[in-house]
Amino acid sequence: MDGDGAAHGRVNLVGEHTDYNGGLVLPTLIAQRTVVAIRTRTDRVIALRSNAEGTQHVEATFDARTPRRDWSDHIIGVVDVLARRGHELRGFDALVRSDVPMGAGLASSAALAVATARALREAFGLAIDDRQIALVAHESEVGFVGARVGTMDQLVCSLGREGEALFIDTRDGATRTVPLGDLDAEIAVIDSGIRHDHATGGYNERRAECEKAARALGVATLRDVADATDLGRLEPTLARRVRHVLTENARVLAALNAIEGEEAPTLGAILNDAHASLRDDFEVSLPEIDAIVAAAQRDERVYGARLTGGGFGGSVLLLTRDGEARAAADRVVAECGGSARVVVPA
Repeated sequence: MDGDGAAHGRVNLVGEHTDYNGGLVLPTLIAQRTVVAIRTRTDRVIALRSNAEGTQHVEATFDARTPRRDWSDHIIGVVDVLARRGHELRGFDALVRSDVPMGAGLASSAALAVATARALREAFGLAIDDRQIALVAHESEVGFVGARVGTMDQLVCSLGREGEALFIDTRDGATRTVPLGDLDAEIAVIDSGIRHDHATGGYNERRAECEKAARALGVATLRDVADATDLGRLEPTLARRVRHVLTENARVLAALNAIEGEEAPTLGAILNDAHASLRDDFEVSLPEIDAIVAAAQRDERVYGARLTGGGFGGSVLLLTRDGEARAAADRVVAECGGSARVVVPA
């Protein structure tokens, strides 16, 4: 049998580094997506190809699923999770086509994993719904790929719909759709051109710091911290990390109110505050990112701007006046130069 699966990338409006702390997030889908086409085989070979620049053809054995530390882990990891959950699979050929920028903080990894799980569901007749697909994709990313991410990306790539934000409470997995159509604003995304890798480096370090702070405060996750006055018990670096998470959760709730109240300038101010917190308290921005954000914030047609994604590179989100997204983003890119480029609107 054959099977096709697709999933969009996402941009996170607000709620950064809160998902693995049991917190609140508010992402929305972008137009770019990943498509995985599968053709089943009669043997136990998994053969993978991708249209992405720099990716090589990969051939693996179904019964010897181990990480290769390359792009194929995002597919083989999904296979591994499904097989360990008792789903009947065998060898297959897969062709991946994607226009979601890799390493740009737009959930390219989650889109690939969700699209893979959807294609496998169709090809092998798996009894698994979209929420379960999100959980499979997350388990693959954490356990097989080795990136200790939260559940936000997989949930929105699997459950989200274009034109809506998806409010997610990651403590209990509850979700709620938030229509964006009545907000007199438009979203733009600028890819900085600076790549990151969540399986290594600063992202996992920040998560470890949050877990250390939670242990010091005697809570299961930072979502359970009730009073910011407790931060005096922590070393300064950990206190800054916790302060970001607490204030970011509050910003997500404020953003919900702004969207539902059709208050685009208020939402823009929330994005500006979020960037300052990511830069100063969570320390995941870079000077090149700060320069793009500052240029956007100076533009009179932009309500607000911030780093979006895990940081250490990636993309910048702009909230602009309705109909002004592309022009505003083009002005920012022209001012900043370098390898920055507009990816939303496409």
